[in-house]
Amino acid sequence: MSSGSLKLEISTDDKTPGKWSVPLGEDVFRSFLSSGGGSEKVVFSEGSIFSPFLFGKYFDPSDAFPLWEFEADVLLGSLRSLGQSRVDWSQTDQAYVLKSDLPVVGKNNVQVYVDVNGKVMEISGQWKTAANGDWRSCRWWEYGYVRRLELPGDADLKNSEAFISNKDGYSFLEIKIPKNKY
Repeated sequence: MSSGSLKLEISTDDKTPGKWSVPLGEDVFRSFLSSGGGSEKVVFSEGSIFSPFLFGKYFDPSDAFPLWEFEADVLLGSLRSLGQSRVDWSQTDQAYVLKSDLPVVGKNNVQVYVDVNGKVMEISGQWKTAANGDWRSCRWWEYGYVRRLELPGDADLKNSEAFISNKDGYSFLEIKIPKNKY
């Protein structure tokens, strides 16, 4: 990333064990969006990494998705042809890379968490405070957003890095996950 990037801490300490226990169904999501304000529509819009429709059909973002098992061009082909894709991922011999524009919603509070045991990476953020304080354990989509990704078996979690940068009113996220050398 460029020199104007902020390195994000990738947390492995789960302070919310009951998180994402409330699934977001397609009917609930559509109802929520039809009554929601601007922030929600921006975060969950087509092409966003947090969109439940990012992969061509409805998929709850709180369910882990095996992103690196698929080619970005294949899954995002229709969005790219419409100029709506704001996410990309790839891999080299050395690392897995995820790049995404981020919707700017209030202050930028993106968090990256890695479940070391389950090998799942979570990218999340919050735009509204929940009454009980534990927004991830209730109807989380009313308070924030998430995308959970399964990590490949050869991912080097300890040396993974996440960066966020802002340019021209946009935020960009880049996550690099080195591959273990066997």
